[in-house]
Amino acid sequence: MECGRAPGGGHAMTRRIRFNAFDMNCVAHQSPGLWRHPDDQSHRYKELSYWTELAKLLERGRFDGIFIADVLGTYDVYGGNDIAALRQGAQIPVADPLLLVSAMAAATEHLGFGITTGTGFEHPYPFARRLSTLDHLTGGRIGWNVVTGYLPSAARNFGADDQLDHDERYNQADEYLEVLYKLWEGSWADDAVIRDAAQGIYVDPAKVHHIGHRGAHYTVPGIHLSEPSPQRTPVIYQAGASPRGVRFAAENAEAIFVAGPSKRILAQTVSRIRAALTAAGRDRDAARIYALATIITDTTDEAARRKHEEYLSYASVEGGLVFMSGWMGIDLSRYDLDDPIGQVRSNAIQSAVAAFQEFDDDGREWTVRDIGRWAGIGGMGPVFVGSGATVADLLQEWVAETDLDGFNLAYAITPGTFEDVIRHVVPVLTERGVYPTEYVPGTLRNALFGAGDRLPGEHRGARYRLGGPLSTALPDSVARPGAAAAEIS
Repeated sequence: MECGRAPGGGHAMTRRIRFNAFDMNCVAHQSPGLWRHPDDQSHRYKELSYWTELAKLLERGRFDGIFIADVLGTYDVYGGNDIAALRQGAQIPVADPLLLVSAMAAATEHLGFGITTGTGFEHPYPFARRLSTLDHLTGGRIGWNVVTGYLPSAARNFGADDQLDHDERYNQADEYLEVLYKLWEGSWADDAVIRDAAQGIYVDPAKVHHIGHRGAHYTVPGIHLSEPSPQRTPVIYQAGASPRGVRFAAENAEAIFVAGPSKRILAQTVSRIRAALTAAGRDRDAARIYALATIITDTTDEAARRKHEEYLSYASVEGGLVFMSGWMGIDLSRYDLDDPIGQVRSNAIQSAVAAFQEFDDDGREWTVRDIGRWAGIGGMGPVFVGSGATVADLLQEWVAETDLDGFNLAYAITPGTFEDVIRHVVPVLTERGVYPTEYVPGTLRNALFGAGDRLPGEHRGARYRLGGPLSTALPDSVARPGAAAAEIS
């Protein structure tokens, strides 16, 4: 889907625009088939140098961070199996995202890192230590994208017949976060580590507290294994769009990713999120909201259009249908490619395509083939095509009319798409005064909000701090398991 120049230029608007890079430790992340392009380097995802070079590139472009998606299953709705996904390299093979962060952090000074993991597939206790470790090693530049899972294949490989019901997944995630907040915020006092060589005391035991958690899904009686990290709780990212997902995001998220093909749909989504933030007792701007988008740009509009057409020639219709089947939960292989979309019995498919048809001037009815072609570049977000000035006009228009904070930028090819954005679009936005000229120093949370390293007081997680209203840390007078043995030894 190609978007043209904003009417009238639109560059008088001065609202700030923020960028994240959207990637995944695999090939064919959001653009199936583009791995065949001779300039695409996504096959290098197995090389540490790919990630460190990309991190340095994004920091030169003053991106807020790199957001790394993940799945723990295959896209096997299309055809009822994972054959097409494997054939197309559609997010399979896929490697762990967390193991990339330390190297990228060592290669950069300011870039943030948003890492995706699911709440349904790992106990929160070891996960809490893993995130605290990364927060220490990155100097407080880590964020966590909370996902509850959507691929049935992942659930099966963890021994379940299917995912939990949608809302029940969020109920479990609520408790998952409760455990984490207790560990990160309510276990160790800031001054617990004293390193008193004279007395031979490294940690003051009176300042480390058992959390005593017992809930419907988890029992965690003990202490957090890590001392407080720069942010304690990493920046919480979330991307739920359902009513239950929006409520979860409003209570927990500090950065929210949305996807929508039109300004109208995005404006409605953002409005719902801002209202939910207020209802949760937080400021309406307490979370940065980023929309998925892909930018194809060059020195001129015509050069960008030619580049777009070239990329489309590599895009895989089958790969697009593999993704769409997984996202929408309907097997599109059961339809002929030239079947009109009206024959596809799925409200989700029809509502999504109806939104994208807003960009069609000829009013034709889309076919199944059109769905696959559209999903071939950029996933569920718009594709902005044009010179740096044209794309800047469009970005400013979308931000002004939707109340977005910025964009989560997918790639057509990597790192070429990001290089093009930094070469052609960032200078225009910077010249217009709507893009940062330098980083805010310190942690990712401080860079995003300029209000310090720790969770603000109105955030749900802050209530679990020691002495807070929801702190359940056991009092010091309670005997700790093994305390007597420790005193004897």
